[in-house]
Amino acid sequence: MEQSSGERPPSTAHTAARDVRTLPKAHLHLHFTGSMRPETLLELADKYGVHLPEALSGGEPPRLRATDERGWFRFQRLYDIARSCLRSPEDIQRLVREAAEEDVRDGSRWLEIQVDPTSYAPRLGGLTPALEIILDAVDRASRDTGLGMRVLVAANRMKHPLDARTLARLAVRYRDRGIVGFGLSNDERRGFARDFDRAFTIARHGGLLAAPHGGEMCGPSSVRDCLDDLGAARVGHGVRAAEDARLLTRLAERGVTCEVCPSSNVALGVYERAEDVPLRTLWDAGIPMALGADDPLLFGSRLAAQYELARGTHGFTDAQLAELARQSVRGAAMPDEVRGRVLADIDGWLDSSPEAAVPAGRGRVAPAAAGLR
Repeated sequence: MEQSSGERPPSTAHTAARDVRTLPKAHLHLHFTGSMRPETLLELADKYGVHLPEALSGGEPPRLRATDERGWFRFQRLYDIARSCLRSPEDIQRLVREAAEEDVRDGSRWLEIQVDPTSYAPRLGGLTPALEIILDAVDRASRDTGLGMRVLVAANRMKHPLDARTLARLAVRYRDRGIVGFGLSNDERRGFARDFDRAFTIARHGGLLAAPHGGEMCGPSSVRDCLDDLGAARVGHGVRAAEDARLLTRLAERGVTCEVCPSSNVALGVYERAEDVPLRTLWDAGIPMALGADDPLLFGSRLAAQYELARGTHGFTDAQLAELARQSVRGAAMPDEVRGRVLADIDGWLDSSPEAAVPAGRGRVAPAAAGLR
């Protein structure tokens, strides 16, 4: 794996650089409702007569700071209001199709979208019908856009661990419909990861990748819990691992991918400034990273913007951005033949001149390869 020395490369701000939107990449950290376009939220709210607070209707991303319970409650409340506007299979299909279109526009070749279907079940006929509607929407969007898409089912750590076990069994049952992983989301300061160990055992034994959230609102101990108690192969966020040198070594040796979402970290107050996000610390330690947008609806930026931040704020060269893209592809639960094609196209992007980078859409996953059945 190409890594930097401890020295930061010179800034590329005043030199020609390849367009990061044409850099082939995988997107491994995108939440379902949080992927919604702001204009779609406004239209659905009007359709269903949902009153949106100014934070969701003002045209600018809301000001958020979730480092205390009150701040997290406000963040979760805004998310729940947005989710309440998804009420029919057609709404679900629209959200997934538009998320796929946005990812394709940003150079994504593979998207693993994360969802807790229990949150949508009351309006979609129950848990199993809700999951089937979501999977059908992902299958259709994948075929229509050519984007490889899969689903990561996530349990809510605010609910009882028995609910997580039920969800894990359901996720395993629908593995052949495109579910590739099992996660654990919501405020990691609530409860213990070990309370959900049985659910993750069910998921792993059923062939699903374990990808819980950790190391965002809590420190390095949260990441260790993901590894020790849940058998994590990937960690959602994981940035607080930068505070523990031994943990960094462990993550690097095990090749655990951290799904790093820089804009989200700043928006939620985990770090004060974009330059404080420890991308370089993780990079220099040899930690595989997959940059992600997390919740564009609330944070105001999508996938390509995370690569722009790595370049403009942290001084990543085009060669290093290409390696970040490779790391995202290696961390994805994609078929080997698809992985090989995307890795080859990343090389093509890097081999091209800045003025003639790989065109968006070249080498896209063919519908036959992208389909979920």
